[in-house]
Amino acid sequence: MLFGDVSEELSRRVVEALRHVTDIEPAAALVRASSRSGVDYQCDLAMSLGKRLGKAPREIAAAIAARLDVADLAEPPEIAGPGFLNFTLRESWLEDRTTALDGDPRLGAATTPRPRRIAIDYSSPNVAKEMHVGNLRATIIGDAIARLLRFSGHEVVPHNHLGDWGTPFGMLIEHLLDERPSGPHAISDLNGFYQAARAKFDTDEDFATRSRERVVRLQSGDEATLTLWRRLVDESTRHFAQVYDLLGIDLSSDDVYGESFYNPFLAAVVDDLTAAGLAEISDGAVCVFPDGFRNREGEPLPLIVRKRDGGYGYAATDLATVRYWTEERGVTDLLYVVGAPQAQHFAMVFAVCRAAGWLREEHRAEHIGFGTVLGEDGRAMKTRSGESVRLSDLLTEAVSQAAAVIEGRGDLSPEVREEVARAIGIGAIKYADLSGDRERDYVFSWERMLSKNGNTSVYLQYANARIRSVLAKADQDLTGARVRLGHPAERALALALIRFPEAVGAAASGHHPHKLCAYLYETAVVFSRFYEQCPVLDAEGPGVRDSRLLLAGLTSKTLTLGLSLLGIPSPDRL
Repeated sequence: MLFGDVSEELSRRVVEALRHVTDIEPAAALVRASSRSGVDYQCDLAMSLGKRLGKAPREIAAAIAARLDVADLAEPPEIAGPGFLNFTLRESWLEDRTTALDGDPRLGAATTPRPRRIAIDYSSPNVAKEMHVGNLRATIIGDAIARLLRFSGHEVVPHNHLGDWGTPFGMLIEHLLDERPSGPHAISDLNGFYQAARAKFDTDEDFATRSRERVVRLQSGDEATLTLWRRLVDESTRHFAQVYDLLGIDLSSDDVYGESFYNPFLAAVVDDLTAAGLAEISDGAVCVFPDGFRNREGEPLPLIVRKRDGGYGYAATDLATVRYWTEERGVTDLLYVVGAPQAQHFAMVFAVCRAAGWLREEHRAEHIGFGTVLGEDGRAMKTRSGESVRLSDLLTEAVSQAAAVIEGRGDLSPEVREEVARAIGIGAIKYADLSGDRERDYVFSWERMLSKNGNTSVYLQYANARIRSVLAKADQDLTGARVRLGHPAERALALALIRFPEAVGAAASGHHPHKLCAYLYETAVVFSRFYEQCPVLDAEGPGVRDSRLLLAGLTSKTLTLGLSLLGIPSPDRL
């Protein structure tokens, strides 16, 4: 019998054996892949149960092993050290499993038996501003997580929570009315207008007052104000679409749910919170003080729902967002891919929503935080003039840098060279972001991310292209071919290939794309060793060439599918 996620299957069998030993049900994953020579998987459950059962861990491990039925899958488990259960897969099973992968477009990865309906908020740039490097991580990480969750069988509803409402638009619209510039406004013009409006707002009290009044008109539906606002939004969304197209991000105008979308629901949010006894007036504003949140002085922290002037802030919009998606759209999960500094804000929003009944027991809400993109000086990445780096400039530079990597390739037409440069450059930016733990800052370095060596997308893309070249030279029909594992390097590669479902599961369930990146890199390294030690095109012996070509083809399919789940293309030639 064949299984997709081997660690999951072994864990299931260990739990079944444990039920004959004790009535304690373990809460965590039990069996993990092992890097020890001669050991494929390892279980440390007995050590965690020693104190609870009052027995030596080795004794518990022996009791589990006596009840464990893995004969179809693995050799009898070995009890090692203080009480580890070590598993080595049967050679015949590993050959059968790897051979079967060739006919499976999912490469052994099953879909979840309990699909969720997930709304995921990512990218979320501000209207009237060019996208900059600060928007990069939310966009890339959110897209990768959405792809992984869809592949896992969940229904994913992306929503691009544009900043298109509030005080900044009162300032900008009022400034446009003052200046009355002619003609259509490009996004670069709007950038300049916004900076000028901001400076005027900070120094001109009359302008600041008029801007605040303009916000109230905007939120009240004043048609003249809305007409100007729509022009700003339309130009900005055109700009966003161009950036998403260059980045290869799966977001469209249908996924836009700006702050303005939730404006009709804000009054109802206040009414609901008031009726539930959660809201109170504090210094003229409507606030909620969720339990457990205090400032440095030990005073309760407020979540301001409606300001003294009657306007609503982004906290009200975030509350309305949860209420809308759970009450109106029936989602089970809410994911917010937003920078780490917003952790407390989302914790407060979730607490209020649970108290209000908008997040119930069946719902999950999670802030998926991430660190900052740093320059090579270790500070937040800026231009030489100290401004945020425009994302369009960064992506254009990435393609230009990648073009230099493949310069001189006379075998590529100009069109193919341009396509390959884009695949390398954009892939390098995405992979550099996704390959590290998202919660940490990372240093942006062209030299490192475009290197053909080490854990980079370029290394993986080149490895894949070389494999495809070998397969093209062989030009062989592998129908009916079977994997045969006669060399340790062959077995190591087969073992790496069957672990694809485990890597995808770990990346999707914890929202950690770097775990899939690590797996893909390790698989490419294992293939490189295999290719050095095991001749493929010149293989000798019955069925050996077919088997090795099959392993090479499966490696290419694994790299291609894995990179696609990260939003990274795999060119045939580099």
